[in-house]
Amino acid sequence: MGNGSGMETWKTVEKRTVLENGKWMTVELRTVELPDGTQIENWAWIALPHYVNVVVVTAAGDFVCFRQTKYAIDGVALAPVGGYLEAGEDPLAAAQREVLEETGYTAATWMALGSYAVDGNRGAGVAHFYLATGAVWAQAIHADDLEAQELVLLSRAEVEAGLRDGLFKVLPWASVMALALLRV
Repeated sequence: MGNGSGMETWKTVEKRTVLENGKWMTVELRTVELPDGTQIENWAWIALPHYVNVVVVTAAGDFVCFRQTKYAIDGVALAPVGGYLEAGEDPLAAAQREVLEETGYTAATWMALGSYAVDGNRGAGVAHFYLATGAVWAQAIHADDLEAQELVLLSRAEVEAGLRDGLFKVLPWASVMALALLRV
């Protein structure tokens, strides 16, 4: 199977589920075949839900972010809007739903910033990144996040400083913020 570049891709020959944790995670051991026919057994594959991260910029030019904690990070971090796709949900629809639920804002203009494999060798889901501009507050927040979080409006300079200082402590968060800064 080609990919248009003349390079052949790996092929899944067999897969066996070794851990299943509902909709949140499945771990498989796979047998994969390289383009030269070599087979590798017990290749670990982690299936996680696809998710969205959205950089929201208000009509006044402020970035809508959160100051929050997460189990996997030390201390408080800055974060964009984010959340998992529901079964069968389109990524843009998920992004728009998450922005409204988590922030109460709606946005006039939406730009896809790309979809990215989280781990090129092990899977771990796909991140769908968006930039939402011209955002205005529309309703009360209806978030279901487990972590404590505080909605904050940041200037572009504050976002840039946050990136430089490592305050966006989760790689997809830093990535989506940096990609958005290239567009605004």
